[in-house]
Amino acid sequence: MITSAALLLTGCGSGDDSSGAGAADVAARSDKIPTTDVVSGIPKDKAAAELLPPGTTHLTVAVAVGGTPPGTTYLDDGKTLTGQDVDFTKAVANVLDLRLTVEQAGFEAILPALDSGKYDFGASNFGVTDERRKTIDFVTYINDGQGFAVRKDSKLTKITDLEQLCGLNIATGAGTTFEATLEENKHLCTDADKKPYSVQTYAEQGAIWSSVQQGRSDVVMSTINGLRYAVAHQPGLKFLGEFHRLDVGFAFRKNTKLAPAFRAAVNRLIADGTYDKILRKWGTTGSAIAKSQISPPELKN
Repeated sequence: MITSAALLLTGCGSGDDSSGAGAADVAARSDKIPTTDVVSGIPKDKAAAELLPPGTTHLTVAVAVGGTPPGTTYLDDGKTLTGQDVDFTKAVANVLDLRLTVEQAGFEAILPALDSGKYDFGASNFGVTDERRKTIDFVTYINDGQGFAVRKDSKLTKITDLEQLCGLNIATGAGTTFEATLEENKHLCTDADKKPYSVQTYAEQGAIWSSVQQGRSDVVMSTINGLRYAVAHQPGLKFLGEFHRLDVGFAFRKNTKLAPAFRAAVNRLIADGTYDKILRKWGTTGSAIAKSQISPPELKN
């Protein structure tokens, strides 16, 4: 049996792939990407594996390659995938004794494709929202959320109200909760008789940072963990703090039969210490959860 870890090392191509990342994008920062193997050798958990639908031995997972850790990115060979989501996916597959085929896709294309059966699940830092829960099931494994960053010369400080963004250009990822939040709240500016902010969406994280570094965008809205990593590893940036926390989970088509097994697998990783090792590797211990849940309500903090 080919191990899930081996299959996850190199992702397969997909017609939806819009990441644009590759060896040229990561070579300059490969020394900053942690490479410690914390998931190989994880044994099968029989009780968790027995929760899978009968005969389930192979699944297809969709991932979006964003270009910067702790999100999914490439090592300097331009083909080996790494990142926090990759480690969690490998670890869960080992616990459940699953073989995986990895397909790369644009972030915004993954959730709609789950219902068609094109992919069995998605693993790309998907935030759990009430709107998404209408059509998607989630199995949570971390708590991340939304935040902001700017160039160090910006006069902006902590963002606590989106009205603070009025009149500015905001760069964010296409198809994300960030884009949805920004679009849904543009009225805050017009309601206050202020110029609306402009939402600039990109399919690849590197393009977002280029936009703000070059002055085409004033602010970046992205994941809390991703922003902290970027500010720590790129000069001239500052983190403006957390805006809204969200649970993050593996994404499945609605009413999936896979969720109980995945939840049991994540909880096994929490219990045996592997979970903590993954978070420590990626510097995201602030995102730890006490237990995995299936499609919990959206956090409203």
